Amino acid sequence: MLKQGDLKAWLHRKELRQLDKLLLVLATFDAPAQVKDIKERARAGGLKITDSWNPSSTLSKSDGLAISTPDGWELSEAGKSHLRTLGVSQLAPAAANIAHDLRAELPNIKDADTRSFVEEAIKCYEYGLYRSAVVMSWVGAMHVLHLHVHKHKLVAFNAEASRLDAKWKPAVSTDDLGLMKEFTFLERLAAISVIGKNVKDELQKGLKLRNACGHPNSMKVGPNMVAHHLEVLLLNVFKVF
Repeated sequence: MLKQGDLKAWLHRKELRQLDKLLLVLATFDAPAQVKDIKERARAGGLKITDSWNPSSTLSKSDGLAISTPDGWELSEAGKSHLRTLGVSQLAPAAANIAHDLRAELPNIKDADTRSFVEEAIKCYEYGLYRSAVVMSWVGAMHVLHLHVHKHKLVAFNAEASRLDAKWKPAVSTDDLGLMKEFTFLERLAAISVIGKNVKDELQKGLKLRNACGHPNSMKVGPNMVAHHLEVLLLNVFKVF
């Protein structure tokens, strides 16, 4: 969860409790750790744990943030969640910047539903729920585009949609726009110059990823892949519309 190279900076934060620092050290292990291993890892991070600390006693009073096992101490899910609230993330700095940029954009999103979708996507991303982050961010981006078309381009959109599909019933609400398949919707947006061809192509790739993430399958999704997806939506949808 926490790279050893990042441990030193965290351990020198004066506002952190003794327990928090012990949990941070535990976060650098991939397996349960004995007290001697915790002390050694802390020392490597520039923190000397003296006998007055009594790590076992401190961890045993952590209200379940750390668990004692036959092989040593390890973080519980509650402990991992606690560290996330402190700002500790498994995301690489470049990937974490995407979450930061999206958070910075939240106040500029006026529509409450869209803001809720994006905020949930950010939380999913930070918590390592990558498939959910892809799906929620996509829902937010499509909502933005539906709102834009409904407010500014509805006549042109309906004309283009009707020209290519005689069965299309002219949309009146954003819900009506949502009845069109998203791939086709993006095609129509490009045709009436709401988005350019290159943006359309990139968003359709995002749609393909969203569909893969929204259904059970064996595809692996990691932070960098999702970071790219979020960055595309940030730069071409959330910041534009």
